[in-house]
Formats: sequence, C-alpha cells, structure tokens
Amino acid sequence: MDSVAPSKVRRVSTVRSRFGLQPNAPLDEEHQDLDHHELLWSRIRLAMREPFAEFFGTFIMVLFGDGSVAQVLLSAGLETAPGGNGFGEYQSISWGWGLGVMLGIYVAGDSGGFLNPAITFCFCLYRKLPWRRFPIYLIAQFLGGFCAAGVIYANYVSAINSFEGAGLRTVPPSPTATAGIFCTYPQAFLTKTNQFFSEFITATLLMFVIFALKDESNRGAMGKTGAGPFFPLALFFLIFGLGACFGYETGYAINLARDFGPRLMSYAVGYGPAVWSAGDYYFWVPIVASFLGCTFGGFLYDVFIYTGPESPINTPWLGLKRIIRPGAHSRPRIKESERSSA
Repeated sequence: MDSVAPSKVRRVSTVRSRFGLQPNAPLDEEHQDLDHHELLWSRIRLAMREPFAEFFGTFIMVLFGDGSVAQVLLSAGLETAPGGNGFGEYQSISWGWGLGVMLGIYVAGDSGGFLNPAITFCFCLYRKLPWRRFPIYLIAQFLGGFCAAGVIYANYVSAINSFEGAGLRTVPPSPTATAGIFCTYPQAFLTKTNQFFSEFITATLLMFVIFALKDESNRGAMGKTGAGPFFPLALFFLIFGLGACFGYETGYAINLARDFGPRLMSYAVGYGPAVWSAGDYYFWVPIVASFLGCTFGGFLYDVFIYTGPESPINTPWLGLKRIIRPGAHSRPRIKESERSSA
C-alpha cells in the first residue's frame, strides 16, 4: 500500500490491530500499490476485509441452507413437480447445507472461513487465533445469518402465504409450520437432555474432524499439508454426513450464526414469541451445545492426536498452568534471551 498516504495507512493499521487483525490486510501482491486504495471506501474495506468476508461467507452458507429447506418444505407433495412429489427430498437439505458451507468457505478464505462462532472460539482457544478477533467475527457471522434469512423470507413469502395461509405464521409442531425454514426445532418427543446431547455430539464431531483436516502433520488429512485447497470440499462431505446421520432429532444447528440469527429474523417478520418458547424454550440449546460440543471435540483431538506447539493441551497441566501461573512460561524465555545477548 505504498501509494496510500502514511497517515492513512497508520489509521487503517490501528483499526485492524484493535480487532486483533494483522496490521496489513491480506492482499494479492499485484493489488497492493494501486491508486484506489486512497479512496475512503477502499480504506474501510482494507480495515474490515476479514469481518466482511465472514459476513458474506455466512450469508452464502445460510442462503443455500435455508433456501434448500424452504424449497423442500413448501413444495412437499406438489404433483406438478418433476416426479410428482415436490421439488426435493430430505437429502436435498443435506446437499443445500453442504454446498452452502463449501461455497461460504471459498468466499471467506482470507478471513479463515470460520462461519461459526463456536469454531472461531476453538481456534482462539486451541490454535492461537487472537482473542480480540473473536467479537468482531461473531458479530459478522451473526449478521450474515440474520440478513440471509431475511432474503430467504422475501423470496419465499408468497409461497409461505400459499402454504400456511395469508398472514399466518406458525412454528412446529403445527402441521403447516414454516418457521423451520429459518432455524431448527426439536422433535416433540425429545427431553431437554436428548435435545442437548443431539446438538452436542454433532458439534463435537464437527470440530474434531475440522482439526483433523487442518492438521498439517496428519497424513490422513490428504497429505502432509492438511486438506489444503480441498478443505472446503471436505467440509461439504462432513456437513452432508452430519445432516444425513444426525439431522432428524434437532436439525443439527451446530452454529449460533446459522440458528440464532435466522431465528431472530423469523421473530421480526411475524412468527412471534413462539420461536423462543417452542420445544420447551429450545432456542438456547443450539447456542450452548455448539460451544461446549466444539470445545470438547477440539479437546479430544488435541489430547489424543495433535502434536503441534500451538495447543495449550501440549503445555504443562494441559494448559491449566497458563491460567494458574501466567508468568511461568515467560521466565525461561527471558533467561534464555539474556544468555543469548550476553
């Protein structure tokens, strides 16, 4: 960014540093010295490039995912469809969410393509992603899901009116409920423990496999460089598999941004307070279970498989020493540097 005035570069770098981002935005080498970086919007884009990427990556993910649910639900039993039984089946939803995640990661590649606050949290906890980056990523991911749900509602509002009746908006277990287009609802027979465990186990699997795919030392993850450019494709198969194997009971939300954001949008467009009270106030389960499940999945991978230095698991007392005695690790390094300088 040599063409940008030094004072403006400093302001951009200061904003980025406050959010835990690298001082310089991730730019292609050929794009670094272009004149348009002097423009106001270009500087805003440079300052917030990764959060923008997380927003649009999550937006794309939810757009495809919720769109697949809407098409399958609203066209169910439609005899004019090819095959005479609607435009899609349950596996169409697994395809939609899998493709949405894959394409969202491609969009958000420069930010890390997390698309999920619980995954972001685990990369902060286990892989030294700066903690200051977590709040801005969470906000971007939440807003991406919220806005995508609004677009899906605007696109399918006429179909929803036709399916439920003009002005009617209901949540499960109503036989004509369409709230499930936007967020997840549990099967009526599930206890709270069942609800929580279903979301917990899927989140655990999600994080465990993601760490495996990202582990450059794991030869099973497509070679010595991890999944590399095949990571988004691998995530497609992972999400498809979770939906195919664990989607029945609670809908495998496993993501605050994909569930709470669209749930809030459904409340705003007229589904009412039932979106919070349905399933014995189920709405909090995907939030808490996703964080606890992902944290547990990351813990399992690092305890039993990961050998790299980034994880706190590979420090004394499984990382607890960093909390109890935060200065213990810095002292030997200081002494070593003193010996080197001497």
